[in-house]
Formats: sequence, C-alpha cells, structure tokens
Amino acid sequence: MSLVPFDDRDGVIWFDGKLIPWRDAKLHVLTHAMHYAGGAFEGERAYGGRVFKSREHSERLHKSAEILGYTIPYSVDEIEKAKAEVVKAMGGGDLYVRAIAWRGSEQMGVAAQQAKIHLAIAAWAWPSYFSPELLEKGIRLKWAIYRRPSPDTAPTASKASGLYQICTIAKHDAEREGYQDAMMLDYRGQLAEATGANVFLVQNGELHTPTPDCFLNGITRQTVIDLARKRQIKVVERAIMPDELGKTQEVFLVGTAAEVTPVGQIGEYKFTVGSVTKQLREDYLKEVRQPATSAAAE
Repeated sequence: MSLVPFDDRDGVIWFDGKLIPWRDAKLHVLTHAMHYAGGAFEGERAYGGRVFKSREHSERLHKSAEILGYTIPYSVDEIEKAKAEVVKAMGGGDLYVRAIAWRGSEQMGVAAQQAKIHLAIAAWAWPSYFSPELLEKGIRLKWAIYRRPSPDTAPTASKASGLYQICTIAKHDAEREGYQDAMMLDYRGQLAEATGANVFLVQNGELHTPTPDCFLNGITRQTVIDLARKRQIKVVERAIMPDELGKTQEVFLVGTAAEVTPVGQIGEYKFTVGSVTKQLREDYLKEVRQPATSAAAE
C-alpha cells in the first residue's frame, strides 16, 4: 500500500495566525528547529469534533516552549480558538490534531535568540493506532536500545521534538524484528515508558505505573489513573524494575494516539489481555466522547 505524503494532501493548516492551504504550509531548509531540534508539540485527538482535554494540551504546549527557552506568541485562548477552527475546517468528526511551535530561519547556529517563533496546527483522520486483531491479543514490545535520559541531562519535562529521536530509532529497531513497539528503561535501569506512551502494570488487581520523574506525566496517563480510582482500583506510582514483569498479569500502554492499548509481550515476558485492561479501555473510550461540561472545554 502506497503512503500519502503529509506534504501533499487536501485541506487546511492553521499557520501563524490564519488557515492556509495544506500544501502551502512549508518551511525553509535552514529553519533552526530542523537543525537543532527545538520544536515543542502536542498530539491530541478530536472525538466527534471536540478535542479531548484540549486546554490541558494547550497549556502544556506553552510550558514545553518555556522549558525550551522561548515564548509562543499566541495565548492559550488563541490556540484553543485556532484548534477549533482547524477541526471545523477539516470536517469535524474524529481527527488527530498536531500543534507545533518552533524557531524559524532568522538565525543559524546554536544561539537563536532573534529567531521568530512560529506555530502551526494541523488535523487529519487517524484511526486506532493498532488493528483490532492486535488489540485483542496485545501488542509485542522489544526492549529499547536507548534509555530515557536523566532530568539533569535533557529537558525531560517538555514535549520536545529532540527527545523523540531515540524513540524513533528504538521503534524502527523493534519493527524490523516483528515487534510493534519498544519498552524504554530510564537512566537508572527502571521501567520508563514505550516510545510514545506511558505504561501500566496490573499486579494482583492493583495498577502499578512508573513515577514520571524523567518522562512526561501524560494527559492520557492522568485520565486513566482517575478512571481507575473511580473503579476503586488501587493505583501505585513508584519505581519499577524490569524483573517485576515476571509477577505481572496484565500490561497496557496509554497515550493520545495509543489510547489504551493492551500489551501481550515485553521481551521475554508474556501477559494476558485481562479484565482490568479491558475495563479501563472501555471506560477511556467512553470518557473521550463525553459531552463538554463547561464552555472552557469546548
């Protein structure tokens, strides 16, 4: 099956304050972010034309840019309005939404204080990350070849483009060997996350998840924790060593793109797609389609 390139599609993209034709949303080869990985971005999903937890994503985008040393020239409210315009212009319904900020081409070199800060927002149809067959039996993960860095070596509290290079390398390595993703350890050798999603372990009916002290405390992660507690499921955030997978019954990943994805294998460890995983996946897919409860959520 041939892929449709992302630079050659119909539709519109919100670019620096206005909607422009999709194919016109172009950058110069000497754009600073392309060379120095200074992009701050968000991955979001719209369900039925409404972006789930949209404001939280917009606020995190601002925070990521701040951590990377620049200020986005659009307020959270302006970003919220822009996302709504994009979703409507792209037909509403179920869409993936990508907002990204970056330094432009005014300066080339490590220092770029005078570079203009740009913002773009695109939306397109993107169904479930994995096929129904894979979701039924759980995806397979290989151990990643890179580890999540220490907070004193990288801006780990930001959703920054540069932090995802090791994820791309690890995921490509896993896919070459027939796996769907890779499980990353952190700099201490503890469980961290997959290449683009947080991880949960079910141990004797309880949920255990790594403490997000060197990777993002994902918005989907926070949602699933809330849903679990509503079900009276105990949630424990703590340091988890890889060998604990040997006493784990279920594993699942959570993220905007992944939603709630069952895991059938990590390296040498295998798991069942059990009742806790199925219940929380069902609860999450209901939650994202709940009507907005306030004007701010629109």
